[in-house]
Amino acid sequence: MPPGREIRASYAPDTLTVYQAFSPGIAKPAARDGRFGAGFSMNRMTWIKPSFLWMMARSGWATKPGQERVLAVEMTRAGFEWALSRSCLSHFEAAFHASQDEWTHQMASAPVRIQWDPERSLTLEKLPWRSIQVGLSGEAVQLYVTEWIVAIRDVTPVARAIGAAVARGDLSAAGALLPHEAPLPLPAAVRRTIGLPD
Repeated sequence: MPPGREIRASYAPDTLTVYQAFSPGIAKPAARDGRFGAGFSMNRMTWIKPSFLWMMARSGWATKPGQERVLAVEMTRAGFEWALSRSCLSHFEAAFHASQDEWTHQMASAPVRIQWDPERSLTLEKLPWRSIQVGLSGEAVQLYVTEWIVAIRDVTPVARAIGAAVARGDLSAAGALLPHEAPLPLPAAVRRTIGLPD
């Protein structure tokens, strides 16, 4: 079993894949142009998720209103680490914060928020370990949109094919379509910032 918290992702030496779900009006031009444009708000927090199955749970296999298209966003690992290193956990944790006041100050100033949510199985049941959500705002979302994104792919057909296989009970076929994800190595200082043990 993985540790209590773990970042698993599809990654290469310089890039990794995160997932987001949008309405067709945002997702289609983004996939076509390889960047976010029409309809995408730079003034609100945008959440990116390295876990494909967590995104499937959130979007209902790309069926929930406003989340009918799932995008695989390939971004730089340097950008991802920049975001993590300037983040704050969404909840106070005594093991990682000197005081409640320190956490409150970090929350007010950090452009990135970290949330750890239960990872999901192929049938979207909650698992006993957690995967990361990264919320980007302010400078972080600006950099994400203008500098960190390498490519954007619409993976909605794959998401729906996996969901259909799960629905008919063919977990073997569903599992064969899943993207490969592996534990992501990170510097010790970044791990501590996001609430991972050294």
